[in-house]
Amino acid sequence: MTTSQRPDTPGRRGARRTRVAVLAAIAVATAATAVAAARLAEAETTASTLATTEVPATDWLHTEGNKIVDGAGNPVWLTGANWFGFNASERVFHGLWSGNINEITMGMADRGINIVRVPISTELLLEWKAGTFATVNVNTYVNPELTGMNSLEIFDYWLELCEQYGLKVLLDVHSAEADNSGHVAPMWYRDSITPELFYQGWEWIAARYQDNDTIVAFDLENEPHGKVAENPRAKWDASTDVDNWKHAAQTAAQRILAINPNVLVLVEGIEIYPRSGASWSSTVESDYHFNWWGGNLRGVADHPIDLGANADQLVYSPHDYGPLVWEQPWFAGSFDKTTLTDDVWRPNWLYIHEGGTAPLLIGEWGGRLGQDDRQDQWMTALRDLIAEYGLHQTFWCLNPNSGDTGGLLLDDWVTWDEEKYELLKGALWQYDGMFVGLDHQVPLGGVGSTTGISLAGRYSGGGEEGDLTAPTAPGQPTASDVTAASATLTWTAATDNVGVSAYDVLQATGTAAATVVATVSGTSFTATGLTGDTTYAFSVRARDAAGNVSEPSPAVTLTTLAGGGNDGCLATYKVTNSWSGGFMGEVIVANTSTAALNGWTVTWVSPAGTTIDSLWNGTMTVSGSTITVQNDSHNGAVPVDATTTFGFVGSGASTGPDVIGCTAS
Repeated sequence: MTTSQRPDTPGRRGARRTRVAVLAAIAVATAATAVAAARLAEAETTASTLATTEVPATDWLHTEGNKIVDGAGNPVWLTGANWFGFNASERVFHGLWSGNINEITMGMADRGINIVRVPISTELLLEWKAGTFATVNVNTYVNPELTGMNSLEIFDYWLELCEQYGLKVLLDVHSAEADNSGHVAPMWYRDSITPELFYQGWEWIAARYQDNDTIVAFDLENEPHGKVAENPRAKWDASTDVDNWKHAAQTAAQRILAINPNVLVLVEGIEIYPRSGASWSSTVESDYHFNWWGGNLRGVADHPIDLGANADQLVYSPHDYGPLVWEQPWFAGSFDKTTLTDDVWRPNWLYIHEGGTAPLLIGEWGGRLGQDDRQDQWMTALRDLIAEYGLHQTFWCLNPNSGDTGGLLLDDWVTWDEEKYELLKGALWQYDGMFVGLDHQVPLGGVGSTTGISLAGRYSGGGEEGDLTAPTAPGQPTASDVTAASATLTWTAATDNVGVSAYDVLQATGTAAATVVATVSGTSFTATGLTGDTTYAFSVRARDAAGNVSEPSPAVTLTTLAGGGNDGCLATYKVTNSWSGGFMGEVIVANTSTAALNGWTVTWVSPAGTTIDSLWNGTMTVSGSTITVQNDSHNGAVPVDATTTFGFVGSGASTGPDVIGCTAS
């Protein structure tokens, strides 16, 4: 097909099965696409057969609670990757200077990526709308099928490849301007790109592809952000102010859904959000919660996006990264999946999923492997969380030229980073040894694929609704090793028709409702940060990989020992390592008051036969078996709701004290 023969509008899904001959002509343009042509030649027969089964006529998706489902109500799992370039000054996928567009696309599908997040810019959308096209950087020796095409024609050609291989597409406005650093700008508007043009760009592309269910989702804006003192900076509240991302996202979504009510709309978070009692007018940093750009969705609890009758098209989409991208405070000292969940993921966005408010799609996560143990630990922990909860995700990224993360492809744009792919593989949708696509007719990887199946294949022609059986309730927990600040819980495992993937631990105090404080894979958990001489009720519930959740177990009630914290601070003692005759420990000092601490003192009595030999991040005095630790000059100031730590090496058994006290000074 020559450039002059390409249609002015993209192919429509309703006619796509009649376009097999057209697609085949494109596919055989080079020897590199011979395999694709062979697969495509079988598509018409297969599509005809599937049309007689009871499957949804289209592949549009919607939400039910915290799940994304197809038109028949079958749960689906969006598990993909990012491929950037259309957002940048090149205005086309990066890598087409080295790799073939067909081979790269087929490689993603064959390896189980079922959706591709494609960053674009508002400036590019407006250029496409106006029919103006910049020169694109494509190696036509490697990609002869793209000869003479402009950026929009290349995009449409790629959409046809996605149809061929059973891939779906998520479009992401990554920046206002077509700029390789445009994502650094904090807002969805910039210079000549006004908020109104931002809306109009989305309306144009929504109308252009309103009948093409290869593009199933729109991510409205990449990483709105900005710190307290920065101007402009994105906020989230009930206003209609120009810098209010919640209002802008809601407006954009409503205008898109008025054109295409079937497309999923993704809304990312921001960077900061006021702490309880503070407002957006505050210029004090400690009055705000901070998180990654786009990763702070605390505002949803107070000001959820309201899409009215189209509420079942809304998905929230946080981003999260590891210490090689930025040394966030939560990476200081020791951390693990539990601390990341409790301190970062749950308060910023996981609560949306756990409360059944809406689904989550982690639009960006990833990084380099094998360079920093903490980075590897973070990436494994988030991968495991994604798999346990069935969270939707698009890995960052395919591109090897992402400076701070690297990619799934190596620098030749042909060879895959097998170690990184193996990590990602655990967060890709698989069933019975095959990868599952999001197309009802075409298997992931295309007709004849040996690695993927279609949605019809997964759900046996749509007659089944998958695993909807919840696990049984776990046994009532038992409590042991109860101290002033902690308690260890154990319980009898639940059973499930497929298998239990995780347990939620619920905690309640007094008449307050129980809330999830941890999610663990085993049948035990140590609750920390408790208050001395306080009664708690703990129960657990089981979940499986399909997202089904059991009824809570009967609760166990316990009362902590006296002590633990007073005068506005709370100390938590834990052993981080142990060996024959010695151990290493850490004390976390938390500010539980309504004002910043200027200093603190922690005191405990060492168990018999235990001594503290050395200590850091504090000044220690010893009187008999009583240990007193005061802050150093650098960690005495602790903001509201914040923590600091000190560590030590001890001799003897690795047994913690029964009571540990903390006093603000």
